[in-house]
Amino acid sequence: MKRKVLAGLLTVVMAAGFVAVPGMQTEVKADDKKLVGVAMPTKDLQRWNQDGENMKKSLEEAGYEVDLQYASNEVATQVSQVENMISNGCDILVIASIDGSSLGEPLSQAKEAGIPVIAYDRLLMESDAVSYYATFDNYMVGQKQGEYIEEALNLKEEKGPFNIELVAGAPDDNNAKFFFSGAMDVLQPYIDEGVLVVKSGQTEFEKCATQAWDSAKAQDRMDTIIAGNYTDGTNLDAVLCSNDSTSLGVQNSLAASYTGEYPVITGQDCDMANVKNLVAGKQSMDIFKDTRMLADQVVKMVTSVLSGEEAEVNDTESYDNGTGVIPTYLCEPTVVTADNYKEILIDSGYYTEDQIK
Repeated sequence: MKRKVLAGLLTVVMAAGFVAVPGMQTEVKADDKKLVGVAMPTKDLQRWNQDGENMKKSLEEAGYEVDLQYASNEVATQVSQVENMISNGCDILVIASIDGSSLGEPLSQAKEAGIPVIAYDRLLMESDAVSYYATFDNYMVGQKQGEYIEEALNLKEEKGPFNIELVAGAPDDNNAKFFFSGAMDVLQPYIDEGVLVVKSGQTEFEKCATQAWDSAKAQDRMDTIIAGNYTDGTNLDAVLCSNDSTSLGVQNSLAASYTGEYPVITGQDCDMANVKNLVAGKQSMDIFKDTRMLADQVVKMVTSVLSGEEAEVNDTESYDNGTGVIPTYLCEPTVVTADNYKEILIDSGYYTEDQIK
């Protein structure tokens, strides 16, 4: 009789998905794991590969199943991927959008299905389905770039004039405007005073924007600017580049057609090619956004939301997506130069020395 009772109890316990044995940890079966859909824009830029892999690793270590998808920078593909994640029963969505205003329909589907949405690094616009936003302090990114140029040219003391050109990011990326605004709040007073001169005359975001953050497009535009303004021996003293892919395009253009003194050049993301150029003196500074830190913060957000709790945020004023302010967690970016890259990028394990030789 005792054996029958014990066998019955064991059957019940096994049916629940684990076997309780003294001294052993209980184990949750795979079917009980929460599924997190992670939508990333493209594999074409190094940073998104790192973002996606860091996110997947951190979420899996926290016990979640992860459906990670890249959309090859095609909006229709990302729309389809997100819709598939919803139909496949994901419990929460983490989305780094290609175009922040293009996902209205799948976001509506997510809201109807009761699936929370976290916008990752790029704010999802015009949708009340967005629960939280996790990113770096995008305004501060631009501010640090502007301050670097200010210090490198000693603008507070020198009267100039110094020649500068401006290269912004994708017009459909909400972050690009924050980067540009942060930098221009530092640089615009010097432009107004004539200490800085933009010989191309292109100072508005729309004229400086680079579709899809594309290096080739940035290079083409810089080729035109150099041909029209800097082929007569006029020096170009600085180029504000909002990120590394645009910075790489500018550097390629300078190498091909510019003969003056080499300018101060900014960047963002610490892509491997750009860090190599930083060490070689072809790029003056970079902004490091440690995606491991951002991924860890998103995992905390996911856990809080799926536990029915409020996620930790540190900004409830800055990021209005058109339907209201989205509660946001901002990570702080770091300036990287040839003087400190080893400490920040190599000692932290982000890169190895061999990777940037």
